[in-house]
Amino acid sequence: MKRSYEELLGRYLEIFPCVVVIGVRQSGKTTLIRTLPEGWAHYDLERQADHEVVSRDPDAFFRLHPRQVALDEAQLVPGIFPALRVAIDETRDDKGRYVVTGSSSPELLRSVSESLAGRVGVIELAPFSWEEVTATGERESLVGRLADRRMSPAELVAGLGPRADVAQAHDFWFRGGFPEPWLNPGEEFRRLWVEQYLQAYVYRDVRRLFPGLDELRYRRFVGMLGGLSGKVLNYAEVARALQTSQPTVRDYFEIAHGTFVWRRVPAFTRDAVKRVVKHPKGYLRDSGLLHSLLRIPDTDALLSHPQMGASWEGMVVEEILRQLYARGMPHQYSHYRTGGGAEVDLVIEGDFGLVPVEIKHTSNVRPRDLRSLGDFVVDHKARLGVVVNNDCTTRLYTEKLVGIPFHWL
Repeated sequence: MKRSYEELLGRYLEIFPCVVVIGVRQSGKTTLIRTLPEGWAHYDLERQADHEVVSRDPDAFFRLHPRQVALDEAQLVPGIFPALRVAIDETRDDKGRYVVTGSSSPELLRSVSESLAGRVGVIELAPFSWEEVTATGERESLVGRLADRRMSPAELVAGLGPRADVAQAHDFWFRGGFPEPWLNPGEEFRRLWVEQYLQAYVYRDVRRLFPGLDELRYRRFVGMLGGLSGKVLNYAEVARALQTSQPTVRDYFEIAHGTFVWRRVPAFTRDAVKRVVKHPKGYLRDSGLLHSLLRIPDTDALLSHPQMGASWEGMVVEEILRQLYARGMPHQYSHYRTGGGAEVDLVIEGDFGLVPVEIKHTSNVRPRDLRSLGDFVVDHKARLGVVVNNDCTTRLYTEKLVGIPFHWL
């Protein structure tokens, strides 16, 4: 499948000497760099021979390979980053020389921020998005249109259409976006693949990145993430359930977030009038992974599951953020909740303005469902408010509140 990030990768290579592609394991980083033009040399640092060539003397390696070099899983050789900085600085104006990929680790992120700051463009690659699995990335979308500040709320949704039907959208929701199960259809393969993925994540990646970690307790923690997805986090309750300390639980959440399995969504706290909840929310980033942890066997079981609403919410949040990342649109995200019970599921902010998003699985959105969203738009002078639902068409609820079906997103 064609990735929406291919255009962004090409654009960054025209701007930066080096591009760093980070993301969860098996999200498609290696496949993405294989789309680079002919002439690029590829080194996979999980392959022993390539590891030996690069790690023996990184300075000499970059002198011998001054441009068009792609290094996969670079966190395995942290010593390359100072050498890469030196190589870039020798001809700073020469663009598009290196591409580096890596699954997150403290060492990788520290190396990028300390050694390569100002020299790289960073792409956060996620599993497949809805627009990618439907092969409709060339179409205009609400997210893409946000970049034009001149467009009114009505213009933002005018002329949009469905990417596929509601049944296909629900199938995407159930299966999630990891490429391998999409490229190898079949329920048995998907189930076994996810189980093996979790095994590899806990017993290989996390153990290697955090050698002092209590593997058994962390595995129990990962098992709990399905029930915690979509909730405001209470570290004390999680600590009691795991029979460990709150600082340890906070570290676990940091590990899950830093390895791109969990998304921590901070609270929107810029409210001078209302008392707001300052605790973060969180989601498992991939809905297919969530449903596997919850042992949900099919879409029918999902629709009757207690976590259905939280699962739908998390999937929509991820779709919006994946589209923003794929387009290279800088942004911040948060959630909003007041002590009085007012709530907005997602608040995104960037050069495109401040946009709160409410997420509903229902087709029919009642006026009272829009109260918190409408109040937020007025109180914070937001550009518009968006309701993502399962309606059959877009709606203009008020001058500044629009509705869009997920399968149109």
